[in-house]
Amino acid sequence: YFCGEFKTDRMAQNRPFILISNDDGYHANGIKTLVSFLKNHANLLVCAPESGRSGFSCAFSAAVPLRLKQRHNMGEIEVWSCNGTPVDCIKLALSELCKVRQPDLILSGINHGDNASINHHYSGTIGAAKEGCMKYIPSIAFSTCNDDEDADLSYLQNDVLTIVKRVMQDGLPKGVYLNVNFPAQPPFKGIKTSRMAYGSWVNEVERFTHPRNYDYFWMAGHYQNDEPTSEDTDQWALRHGYVAVTPLKIDTTDYSFLQKIHSWDTRL
Repeated sequence: YFCGEFKTDRMAQNRPFILISNDDGYHANGIKTLVSFLKNHANLLVCAPESGRSGFSCAFSAAVPLRLKQRHNMGEIEVWSCNGTPVDCIKLALSELCKVRQPDLILSGINHGDNASINHHYSGTIGAAKEGCMKYIPSIAFSTCNDDEDADLSYLQNDVLTIVKRVMQDGLPKGVYLNVNFPAQPPFKGIKTSRMAYGSWVNEVERFTHPRNYDYFWMAGHYQNDEPTSEDTDQWALRHGYVAVTPLKIDTTDYSFLQKIHSWDTRL
Protein backbone atom coordinates (compact mmCIF):
# COMPACT_ATOMS: atom_id res chain seq x y z
CA TYR A 1 0.00 0.00 0.00
CA PHE A 2 2.89 2.36 0.60
CA CYS A 3 3.77 4.36 -2.48
CA GLY A 4 6.10 7.18 -1.56
CA GLU A 5 6.43 10.53 0.17
CA PHE A 6 4.19 13.54 0.38
CA LYS A 7 3.90 15.16 -3.02
CA THR A 8 5.67 18.41 -2.25
CA ASP A 9 5.80 19.29 -5.94
CA ARG A 10 2.04 19.97 -5.75
CA MET A 11 2.35 22.29 -2.77
CA ALA A 12 2.43 26.04 -2.83
CA GLN A 13 5.83 26.54 -1.23
CA ASN A 14 4.90 29.92 0.24
CA ARG A 15 2.18 28.39 2.42
CA PRO A 16 2.79 26.72 5.78
CA PHE A 17 3.04 22.93 5.75
CA ILE A 18 1.08 21.24 8.56
CA LEU A 19 1.09 17.56 9.53
CA ILE A 20 -2.13 16.40 11.22
CA SER A 21 -2.78 13.26 13.26
CA ASN A 22 -5.07 12.07 16.06
CA ASP A 23 -5.91 9.04 18.21
CA ASP A 24 -9.49 8.48 16.98
CA GLY A 25 -8.51 7.31 13.49
CA TYR A 26 -8.16 8.88 10.04
CA HIS A 27 -11.92 8.54 9.50
CA ALA A 28 -12.96 10.45 12.65
CA ASN A 29 -15.20 13.49 12.51
CA GLY A 30 -12.78 15.55 14.60
CA ILE A 31 -9.80 15.22 12.27
CA LYS A 32 -11.96 15.86 9.21
CA THR A 33 -13.26 19.01 10.90
CA LEU A 34 -9.73 20.18 11.71
CA VAL A 35 -8.69 19.65 8.07
CA SER A 36 -11.70 21.64 6.87
CA PHE A 37 -10.65 24.58 9.05
CA LEU A 38 -7.09 24.67 7.69
CA LYS A 39 -7.21 23.51 4.07
CA ASN A 40 -7.47 27.06 2.72
CA HIS A 41 -4.68 28.35 4.94
CA ALA A 42 -1.90 25.76 4.63
CA ASN A 43 -0.64 22.69 2.81
CA LEU A 44 -1.86 19.69 4.78
CA LEU A 45 -0.76 16.09 5.20
CA VAL A 46 -2.76 13.66 7.33
CA CYS A 47 -1.23 10.54 8.87
CA ALA A 48 -3.45 8.96 11.51
CA PRO A 49 -4.23 5.53 12.98
CA GLU A 50 -6.37 3.18 10.95
CA SER A 51 -8.74 2.87 13.94
CA GLY A 52 -9.16 4.29 17.43
CA ARG A 53 -6.07 4.41 19.65
CA SER A 54 -7.37 6.31 22.67
CA GLY A 55 -5.29 5.97 25.82
CA PHE A 56 -2.07 5.05 24.00
CA SER A 57 -0.20 8.12 25.28
CA CYS A 58 3.39 7.99 23.91
CA ALA A 59 3.34 4.28 23.10
CA PHE A 60 5.05 3.16 19.91
CA SER A 61 5.22 -0.21 18.16
CA ALA A 62 8.43 -2.09 18.86
CA ALA A 63 7.28 -5.67 18.28
CA VAL A 64 4.97 -5.51 15.25
CA PRO A 65 5.64 -4.35 11.67
CA LEU A 66 3.97 -1.13 10.60
CA ARG A 67 2.15 -0.36 7.38
CA LEU A 68 1.12 2.85 5.65
CA LYS A 69 -1.95 2.94 3.44
CA GLN A 70 -3.10 5.89 1.38
CA ARG A 71 -6.74 6.87 1.86
CA HIS A 72 -9.05 9.12 -0.14
CA ASN A 73 -11.65 10.37 2.31
CA MET A 74 -10.79 14.08 2.48
CA GLY A 75 -10.96 15.27 -1.11
CA GLU A 76 -7.66 16.67 -2.38
CA ILE A 77 -5.92 16.39 0.99
CA GLU A 78 -3.32 13.60 1.07
CA VAL A 79 -4.34 11.14 3.78
CA TRP A 80 -2.42 8.13 5.08
CA SER A 81 -3.36 5.62 7.75
CA CYS A 82 -1.05 3.54 9.92
CA ASN A 83 -1.78 0.34 11.80
CA GLY A 84 0.21 1.64 14.78
CA THR A 85 -0.17 4.30 17.44
CA PRO A 86 -0.44 8.09 17.12
CA VAL A 87 3.29 8.34 17.90
CA ASP A 88 3.99 5.77 15.17
CA CYS A 89 2.03 7.95 12.75
CA ILE A 90 4.19 11.00 13.49
CA LYS A 91 7.43 9.02 13.31
CA LEU A 92 6.49 7.38 10.01
CA ALA A 93 5.18 10.58 8.44
CA LEU A 94 8.36 12.49 9.28
CA SER A 95 10.59 9.64 8.11
CA GLU A 96 8.78 8.47 4.99
CA LEU A 97 6.36 11.16 3.82
CA CYS A 98 8.21 14.39 4.62
CA LYS A 99 11.70 13.83 3.25
CA VAL A 100 11.64 16.85 0.97
CA ARG A 101 10.02 19.28 3.38
CA GLN A 102 9.53 18.97 7.12
CA PRO A 103 6.30 20.34 8.65
CA ASP A 104 6.18 23.87 10.01
CA LEU A 105 3.58 22.71 12.53
CA ILE A 106 2.11 19.46 13.86
CA LEU A 107 -1.51 19.31 15.01
CA SER A 108 -3.35 16.49 16.77
CA GLY A 109 -7.12 16.13 17.11
CA ILE A 110 -9.77 17.33 17.33
CA ASN A 111 -10.25 14.69 20.02
CA HIS A 112 -13.75 13.67 21.09
CA GLY A 113 -13.42 14.04 24.87
CA ASP A 114 -11.28 16.45 26.86
CA ASN A 115 -7.61 15.93 27.66
CA ALA A 116 -7.36 18.46 30.47
CA SER A 117 -5.79 17.88 33.88
CA ILE A 118 -4.10 14.51 34.43
CA ASN A 119 -6.01 13.05 31.48
CA HIS A 120 -3.33 14.40 29.18
CA HIS A 121 -0.85 11.86 30.55
CA TYR A 122 -2.90 9.00 29.08
CA SER A 123 -3.92 10.62 25.82
CA GLY A 124 -2.84 9.45 22.38
CA THR A 125 -3.90 12.87 21.09
CA ILE A 126 -1.33 14.44 23.39
CA GLY A 127 1.17 11.72 22.51
CA ALA A 128 1.19 12.76 18.85
CA ALA A 129 1.76 16.44 19.74
CA LYS A 130 4.42 15.50 22.27
CA GLU A 131 6.27 13.46 19.63
CA GLY A 132 6.23 16.45 17.32
CA CYS A 133 7.62 18.63 20.07
CA MET A 134 10.40 16.11 20.71
CA LYS A 135 11.30 16.51 17.03
CA TYR A 136 11.59 20.29 17.65
CA ILE A 137 8.49 21.08 15.59
CA PRO A 138 5.84 23.41 17.11
CA SER A 139 2.92 21.19 18.08
CA ILE A 140 -0.64 21.61 19.36
CA ALA A 141 -3.21 19.10 20.61
CA PHE A 142 -6.90 20.02 20.26
CA SER A 143 -9.69 18.33 22.24
CA THR A 144 -13.32 19.05 23.00
CA CYS A 145 -15.45 18.09 25.99
CA ASN A 146 -18.15 17.14 23.48
CA ASP A 147 -18.08 13.31 23.46
CA ASP A 148 -20.51 12.96 20.54
CA GLU A 149 -18.39 11.52 17.72
CA ASP A 150 -20.84 12.89 15.14
CA ALA A 151 -21.19 16.38 16.62
CA ASP A 152 -20.98 19.42 14.39
CA LEU A 153 -17.76 21.08 15.60
CA SER A 154 -17.79 23.95 13.11
CA TYR A 155 -18.18 26.43 15.98
CA LEU A 156 -14.55 25.73 16.95
CA GLN A 157 -13.15 27.18 13.73
CA ASN A 158 -12.40 30.74 14.81
CA ASP A 159 -10.61 29.72 17.99
CA VAL A 160 -8.62 26.95 16.25
CA LEU A 161 -7.46 29.35 13.55
CA THR A 162 -6.63 32.05 16.10
CA ILE A 163 -4.40 29.68 18.08
CA VAL A 164 -2.77 28.13 15.00
CA LYS A 165 -1.99 31.51 13.46
CA ARG A 166 -0.57 32.80 16.75
CA VAL A 167 1.77 29.81 17.05
CA MET A 168 2.78 30.08 13.39
CA GLN A 169 3.58 33.75 13.95
CA ASP A 170 5.31 33.60 17.34
CA GLY A 171 6.49 29.99 17.53
CA LEU A 172 6.85 28.03 20.76
CA PRO A 173 9.83 27.67 23.08
CA LYS A 174 12.04 24.62 22.69
CA GLY A 175 10.46 21.67 24.44
CA VAL A 176 7.03 23.28 24.85
CA TYR A 177 3.77 22.23 23.17
CA LEU A 178 0.16 23.29 23.68
CA ASN A 179 -2.77 21.37 25.09
CA VAL A 180 -5.98 23.11 23.96
CA ASN A 181 -9.36 22.01 25.33
CA PHE A 182 -12.79 23.35 24.37
CA PRO A 183 -15.98 23.32 26.45
CA ALA A 184 -18.70 21.00 25.19
CA GLN A 185 -20.92 23.72 23.73
CA PRO A 186 -20.70 27.37 22.71
CA PRO A 187 -20.88 30.23 23.31
CA PHE A 188 -17.41 30.49 24.79
CA LYS A 189 -16.36 33.36 27.04
CA GLY A 190 -12.92 33.52 25.45
CA ILE A 191 -9.51 31.87 25.60
CA LYS A 192 -7.95 31.38 29.03
CA THR A 193 -4.34 30.33 29.56
CA SER A 194 -4.22 27.93 32.46
CA ARG A 195 -2.18 25.35 34.31
CA MET A 196 -3.00 21.67 34.61
CA ALA A 197 -5.43 20.88 37.40
CA TYR A 198 -4.63 18.16 39.89
CA GLY A 199 -7.24 15.42 39.69
CA SER A 200 -7.84 11.72 40.26
CA TRP A 201 -9.66 8.86 38.61
CA VAL A 202 -11.78 7.06 41.18
CA ASN A 203 -13.63 3.72 41.10
CA GLU A 204 -11.61 2.84 38.04
CA VAL A 205 -12.00 -0.94 38.02
CA GLU A 206 -15.32 -2.75 37.51
CA ARG A 207 -15.36 -6.49 38.22
CA PHE A 208 -17.71 -8.90 36.47
CA THR A 209 -18.18 -12.66 36.57
CA HIS A 210 -18.19 -14.54 33.30
CA PRO A 211 -20.82 -17.28 32.77
CA ARG A 212 -17.90 -19.75 32.78
CA ASN A 213 -17.19 -18.67 36.35
CA TYR A 214 -14.10 -16.50 36.09
CA ASP A 215 -13.71 -12.82 36.82
CA TYR A 216 -12.99 -10.16 34.22
CA PHE A 217 -12.55 -6.41 34.50
CA TRP A 218 -13.40 -3.18 32.68
CA MET A 219 -11.41 0.00 33.25
CA ALA A 220 -14.05 2.66 33.89
CA GLY A 221 -14.41 5.13 36.77
CA HIS A 222 -14.92 8.86 36.72
CA TYR A 223 -12.70 11.92 36.95
CA GLN A 224 -12.56 13.91 40.19
CA ASN A 225 -11.18 17.46 40.26
CA ASP A 226 -9.05 17.64 43.40
CA GLU A 227 -8.85 21.44 43.45
CA PRO A 228 -12.26 22.62 42.22
CA THR A 229 -11.96 26.14 43.64
CA SER A 230 -8.61 26.96 41.99
CA GLU A 231 -9.39 29.50 39.27
CA ASP A 232 -6.09 29.20 37.37
CA THR A 233 -6.59 25.60 36.15
CA ASP A 234 -7.73 24.10 32.87
CA GLN A 235 -10.67 22.37 34.56
CA TRP A 236 -11.93 25.64 36.06
CA ALA A 237 -11.66 27.32 32.66
CA LEU A 238 -13.66 24.59 30.93
CA ARG A 239 -16.37 24.51 33.63
CA HIS A 240 -16.81 28.26 33.30
CA GLY A 241 -17.05 28.38 29.51
CA TYR A 242 -13.49 29.23 28.50
CA VAL A 243 -11.21 27.59 25.96
CA ALA A 244 -8.32 26.27 28.08
CA VAL A 245 -4.81 26.63 26.64
CA THR A 246 -2.11 24.89 28.69
CA PRO A 247 1.58 24.86 27.74
CA LEU A 248 3.21 21.50 28.49
CA LYS A 249 6.91 20.66 28.67
CA ILE A 250 9.03 17.77 27.51
CA ASP A 251 11.54 18.35 30.31
CA THR A 252 9.78 17.08 33.44
CA THR A 253 12.71 17.81 35.76
CA ASP A 254 11.66 19.43 39.03
CA TYR A 255 14.35 22.10 39.17
CA SER A 256 13.38 23.51 42.56
CA PHE A 257 13.64 20.11 44.21
CA LEU A 258 16.82 19.39 42.27
CA GLN A 259 18.44 22.32 44.04
CA LYS A 260 17.40 20.90 47.40
CA ILE A 261 18.91 17.47 46.76
CA HIS A 262 22.27 18.58 45.44
CA SER A 263 23.64 17.54 48.83
CA TRP A 264 22.89 13.96 47.81
CA ASP A 265 25.68 14.15 45.24
CA THR A 266 28.62 11.94 46.11
CA ARG A 267 32.04 11.48 44.61
CA LEU A 268 32.96 8.00 43.50
